[in-house]
Amino acid sequence: MTIQQPARSVAGLAMFGGARAVPRELRIRPWPMVTEQDEQAVQRVLRSGRFTSASSGEREIAGLEREWARHVGTGHCVAVSNGTAALSVALGAVGVGAGDEVVVPALSFIGSATAPLHLMAVPVFADIDPVTFNLDPAAFEAAITPRTKAVVVVHLHGLPADLDRITAIAARHGIAVVEDAAQAHGARYRGRAVGSIGAANTFSLNVSKNLATCGEGGLITTDDADVATRATMLRQFGELIPADGDRSYVAHLLGWNCKPNAIQAAFTRSRLTRFPAEAAVREENVGRLLGRLAAYPGFLVPEVPRDRTHAWHILRFRVDPAAFGLADTCAGPLRAVVQRALRAEGVPAAPYQLQPLPAQRVFTERRGFGGYPWALPGVVARPYRAEDFPATLRVLDDSFALQKAHLHPDAGPLLDRYADAFEKVWEHRDALAAVATTAAHTPHWERASRIADAEWAAAFPGR
Repeated sequence: MTIQQPARSVAGLAMFGGARAVPRELRIRPWPMVTEQDEQAVQRVLRSGRFTSASSGEREIAGLEREWARHVGTGHCVAVSNGTAALSVALGAVGVGAGDEVVVPALSFIGSATAPLHLMAVPVFADIDPVTFNLDPAAFEAAITPRTKAVVVVHLHGLPADLDRITAIAARHGIAVVEDAAQAHGARYRGRAVGSIGAANTFSLNVSKNLATCGEGGLITTDDADVATRATMLRQFGELIPADGDRSYVAHLLGWNCKPNAIQAAFTRSRLTRFPAEAAVREENVGRLLGRLAAYPGFLVPEVPRDRTHAWHILRFRVDPAAFGLADTCAGPLRAVVQRALRAEGVPAAPYQLQPLPAQRVFTERRGFGGYPWALPGVVARPYRAEDFPATLRVLDDSFALQKAHLHPDAGPLLDRYADAFEKVWEHRDALAAVATTAAHTPHWERASRIADAEWAAAFPGR
């Protein structure tokens, strides 16, 4: 974006030469924090010589499955190699197959929508609620067709979706609910843990997550013993491998190689012992930050309905043009100016996802398996258009996010300085509003298309 020469009234802002609100020496703490207990857990696996679920007598993976099932409150848990694999395996375990349709929210990480493709199923997108950033139940119902087999309910950023309405709609239409709780470990909906309500539910243990491993990992939870058995088979070549004894090498169905790693399971088991205490401190730290920011009406802080709790994996803030004295059409330019001002002050404000999932090339250009699954008999290949998801487009254009900085239990002092930076930016709101009215602006999703064009051209010159 292009910013004109500032007026004198903004001279105190760091973006125009003023001192930063966040001292440079006050940095984001490493995450996950690795303790001696974690190191000992990893060493325990190294000494055992048993590293995967295919190792007879391996105990760490089964231990993590048992402990996470107990934590969530489900009868079964199946560990896999990563969060996206967890979604693919879970969808397969509830019966999603070639030519089926799976409803997915238009705003999420790409894995939420590519998981159906890996099963030759067709993702069908639905818009979001602009307050919770989660799947809009009405949009979900409007997206249902006779081919709809499942819905992926993403608890984006750590806030549970409206599960009562969504599960009621799904039940009326005979649709399986699969919770994508990759960002929502520990969040609760009406007293129940997320990941305990759908037919099958998934979590990511990526190194960036609130409950992390030392790399990648995923978990599937369910109360259905048959779903758990199918998931266990799908994760490893369709085999049924005993915890102890000889492996038969018999594939009973078409599966993948998504088996988990014992070292990473042990690391997560160790971290799980501290998880509730860390979540409580994070709730306190984030609550203090949001409490201060709520005093500045130009920043719309995340809202948490009274019937649920937030895991606070990502913090997304929207700007309110009216509070800055601007027309609604200035939301995107204002967000861009505010984001730049905050970054100059030392706050790592940045977008989370640049475009709606249906604007990604894998969908708009149907880059699946040689045009499949869209070319399968009976499939109605509807076009994927970003403009069909206005709530998602608006949220992407007028919001920015904070990631990682708040995860560490000792993040409180850093978040206090972030609040100082927001206050400073708000104090200069009139001048920043004037800048926003003259700044050139390209919406996120259009900029993402240009980035995609450039990346493709660099990777495949002349194509």
